[in-house]
Amino acid sequence: MKKYKGIIFDLDGTLLNTIADLSDSVNAVLDEYDYPGFTYDQYKLKIGKGFRNLLENSFPEGLWDDKLIDEALEKFLSIYDKNYMNKTAPYEGIDRMLDELAARNIQVGVNSNKRTDYTNDLIHKFFCRIPFVEIFGEREGIPKKPDPAAALEIAGLMGLKPEEVLYIGDSKTDMVTGKNAGMDTVGVLWGFRDFKELSENGATYIAGTVQDILDIVK
Repeated sequence: MKKYKGIIFDLDGTLLNTIADLSDSVNAVLDEYDYPGFTYDQYKLKIGKGFRNLLENSFPEGLWDDKLIDEALEKFLSIYDKNYMNKTAPYEGIDRMLDELAARNIQVGVNSNKRTDYTNDLIHKFFCRIPFVEIFGEREGIPKKPDPAAALEIAGLMGLKPEEVLYIGDSKTDMVTGKNAGMDTVGVLWGFRDFKELSENGATYIAGTVQDILDIVK
C-alpha cells in the first residue's frame, strides 16, 4: 500500500453532516414561491456542485430562468446565513480520526464547493484545533470541483506530489476531482451518495468507517 503524506477532504457529507441545514434553507426558499420542498434524502442527490446548482436542481424543471435563480439565491443566502450551524455536526468518529492523523504528522486540507466563508466558519467551529494546511471553498476565478485546480494548489502548499496525497469525499464529483488531480481517492459511505456511485466513478478505496481511513494511511 502506498504511503500517503497528505489528505484533502471534502466538507459536506464527508467531515460534516450538513444536510438538514441545507435542506431546511432551500425548502424555506421554495415555500416563498409556493413550490413543494424535498426530504433530506432527496436533497442528498442534489448537493455537491455549489449553491446555485442546488437551487436549479430544486426548482421545478422548466419553471425557472437565470433571473429567478439569481433572486432565489439571494433569498437562500439570507436564510442559510441564519441556519447553517443549527443542526450541522461532525460525523461520528471524525474528531478522533483528525486527531490521529495530526498525531501521525499527516498533513490535511479541505476542498469544498461550498462558499469559502461558510466552509471556513464551519471548519473553525468544529475543528479549530486541527492544523489544516489550507481550507478552500468556492472562490471567484477558481473553477469548482471536479476541476483539479484547488486540489493541486493544496498539494503544492503541502509540498507534496499528487501521488502522495489522498483525496477523500462522498460523491462522484470528489472521485473525479481526485482522479483529475492524479490522486488516489477514498469514497466514504456515511455521506450523501452510495457505494455504486463511488465505485463506478473510480474510487481507489471505499471507507465504511473512519477507521478504514486510518487503516489506509497506516
